[in-house]
Amino acid sequence: QVQLVESGGGLVQAGGSLRLSCAASGGTFSRYTMGWFRQVPGKEREFVAAIRATGFSTYYTDSVKGRFTISRANTKNTVWLQMNTLKPEDTGVYYCAASATSSPTNFFTRANEYDYWGQGTQVTVSS
Repeated sequence: QVQLVESGGGLVQAGGSLRLSCAASGGTFSRYTMGWFRQVPGKEREFVAAIRATGFSTYYTDSVKGRFTISRANTKNTVWLQMNTLKPEDTGVYYCAASATSSPTNFFTRANEYDYWGQGTQVTVSS
């Protein structure tokens, strides 16, 4: 059983930056594909970014490409999401997720493809 704890959310003005962290425990972190999702009230959880277990390959939703960077350190059991040039539409609760399986040909972008979730951290971008 993997436990995930996010941190780093907050209130920032448009154009600003935030760095989210997700600390994992209770499992073999280096075996998991890690992902970040976000959710706003009344909408489904939305895929943001993912990184393979080795950290050598990443994938982003189109709306954050060039602005967000996902990274990980398996020696620290931690994954980060660096968010730059934030926009009001980036507002939401950001969740860290871990998948015990992976596909060799594509990244998992659906919430039900991930096995473990953190409690979420709120990101609010003001205009």
